[in-house]
Amino acid sequence: MAMAFVDQVKVFVKGGKGGDGAVSFRHEKYINMGGPFGGDGGHGGSVVLVVDEGLRTLMDFRYKRHFKASAGGNGATKGMTGASADDMVIRVPQGTTVTNAETGAVIGDLVNKDDRLVVAAGGRGGRGNIRFASPKNPAPEIAENGEPGQELDIRLELKVLADVGLVGFPSVGKSTLLSVVTAAKPKIAEYQFTTLFPNLGMVRLNDGRDFVMADLPGLIEGASQGIGLGIQFLRHVERTRVILHVIDMSGLDPDNDPYDNYQKINHELGEYDPMLLERPQIIVASKMDMPDAEETLADFKEKLAADPNFDQQTPIFPISALTREGLEPLMQKTADILDVTDPFISPEMQTANDDDALYEFKEDKQPFEIVREDEHYWILTGEELENLFLRTNTNFTESLMRFARQMRTMGVDDALRRAGAVNGDTVQIMDFQFEFED
Repeated sequence: MAMAFVDQVKVFVKGGKGGDGAVSFRHEKYINMGGPFGGDGGHGGSVVLVVDEGLRTLMDFRYKRHFKASAGGNGATKGMTGASADDMVIRVPQGTTVTNAETGAVIGDLVNKDDRLVVAAGGRGGRGNIRFASPKNPAPEIAENGEPGQELDIRLELKVLADVGLVGFPSVGKSTLLSVVTAAKPKIAEYQFTTLFPNLGMVRLNDGRDFVMADLPGLIEGASQGIGLGIQFLRHVERTRVILHVIDMSGLDPDNDPYDNYQKINHELGEYDPMLLERPQIIVASKMDMPDAEETLADFKEKLAADPNFDQQTPIFPISALTREGLEPLMQKTADILDVTDPFISPEMQTANDDDALYEFKEDKQPFEIVREDEHYWILTGEELENLFLRTNTNFTESLMRFARQMRTMGVDDALRRAGAVNGDTVQIMDFQFEFED
């Protein structure tokens, strides 16, 4: 069982609307019958997800859930095309899976450095009247509005591996530490094996850095031989990049010697995999709010100083999770070490097998639907028809006439007639109404 949990968030994305085409005519001295001169609208910006190796979590999306790209510029006279909008780039961590929040369909996996995925395409710009000139109609008053950008709710999912693992005997204060520095709510009690599975939480520092911390199942002697929860614990800890070794300094149990406990835990780690002892380790002296803690810590430091195998560079941080004393410096130091420690990319972050690929049957959508509101009132709906209407500039009669011809070609007139519409009935598309003429 890999030590991972799914961090997920739902966000709304919307591509930018395309710019509207312009209706304009050439009015220059000495140029007779100058003709149409309106340019096209610019392309709307798309919303694009890009992998950023520096990100480890989806924490940033806790604060911003709506992303809308900019609209394209409108066309102008002299045949000038409006400016296309820049894409809105959203940075996500490696291993992010993107799904359609409504259907559950997988849109894409972002695994490798600089992978890009367009999740909401910007709309095309509308054509200006310079595009509609023909021998039959040399001076058209027709221009298209820009196409709307795509919009949808997407779900981002990230299988998060803990960067930091809390190790130590049961009841040394690991769960309490995790609950104070993160939003995790682990079960906390004074008995062995309180933590049966890893509890994970995210730590965010004031400087914007963040990392995932895991409170791992309590370890006992013989763990490397499979006693208690040992093997399960050790499988988890082998994936962490920095180890916080939590030691109880309360001095409440005279048989509980911090130095002996420190040696026993390290022995179990080394027995399972000697490489674990190569991981950066910080000693966390916990429960320093207790009366005898200072004396216990001093004795612990003396024994470490006399130990020829102890790396004297190993930092020791006295803390109290209850009073929060020492927590900020500990978290800063942990983040500093993570900054210079190579990340572990798990197999879960690799792309799925072809066997797991999603094949989705898509039904052909009807271009429009007709709803009869009352005897002489009809409402037209449908994505294709509504998009066509949104691209129609209703300020110009010729544009409306063109839209009427497009509806006729699409079969709207025949469908209304079959449904029972007669001359003079009111037909509505979105917020626009017109009279039906048979």
